[in-house]
Amino acid sequence: MPSPEGRGAFRISPGSQSGFTLIEIALVVFLIGLFSALVIPMVSGIGDDKLATTSRRLAGTVKYLYNESALSGLEYRLVFNLDRQTFGAKRLERDGELLEVDGTGKLQNLKGDVVIAEMNVTGRGSFTSGEVTLEILPVGWIDETVIYLTEDKREMTLRIIPFTGSTEVYEGHREF
Repeated sequence: MPSPEGRGAFRISPGSQSGFTLIEIALVVFLIGLFSALVIPMVSGIGDDKLATTSRRLAGTVKYLYNESALSGLEYRLVFNLDRQTFGAKRLERDGELLEVDGTGKLQNLKGDVVIAEMNVTGRGSFTSGEVTLEILPVGWIDETVIYLTEDKREMTLRIIPFTGSTEVYEGHREF
């Protein structure tokens, strides 16, 4: 039977009101503030470390090209220009033509004040200027190479592993 107040109306008894208390709202605001205070300093530093970003980007490029070479059966070449502080990849086609690689292997400048201070290629020596080319062969081989990146007074060492195409990244200067 419909209620006397009209269809669909209902009564709220005085003891059954719902909502948040002032203490609950204060607790939620406090927790949001606490999490913000903890997280914002960590997030604000992301992208500021150009040396680490460059190291990761270079390591990723090496691994990508290593995998592409194995999958395509084509030789890739990672070319470093130490005078211009750039690196980029080329692909050796079956007809002998050497083509620039787009995407991950495209020609890139190092970020900010990051420079390649030195490169050591096993069997070829140490380089501080000029152009250095690393051949990435489809049989799963790249020359073992150690790259020293610097930014201001900070340094990182990258070591390219021949049989896996992976790159070990170390903080500071390391000799191998």
